[in-house]
Amino acid sequence: QVQLVESGGGLVQDGGSLRLSCAASGRTSSLYAVGWFRQAPGKEREFVSAVGWTTGGTNFADSVKGRFTISRDNAKNTVYLQMNRLKPEDTAVYYCAARTGSYYRLGDKRGYEYWGQGTQVTVSS
Repeated sequence: QVQLVESGGGLVQDGGSLRLSCAASGRTSSLYAVGWFRQAPGKEREFVSAVGWTTGGTNFADSVKGRFTISRDNAKNTVYLQMNRLKPEDTAVYYCAARTGSYYRLGDKRGYEYWGQGTQVTVSS
């Protein structure tokens, strides 16, 4: 059992930055990867980024590549998503997700069994 709590969302102007945090608790030793997904109104939840819990390997959606950075602090059981040069199209509810299995690709939301409640990110134009 793993629980996830996101924080750091808010309102930022076009071109600004935000850092999201995802604090994990419970059986974190079983984790394979932790990722971020986002969902805008009327849109399907989409993959943003993920990091391997033990390997540190990262993956990014093309839409955020070069602007977002993901990192993790295993000692603190926390994953961060640094978002730079934000655009209005980045506006969405951002969800932290975790997985213990490795069958699905990192960007496939079907592979994640634990989800946080989400944090709102709004980028004004």
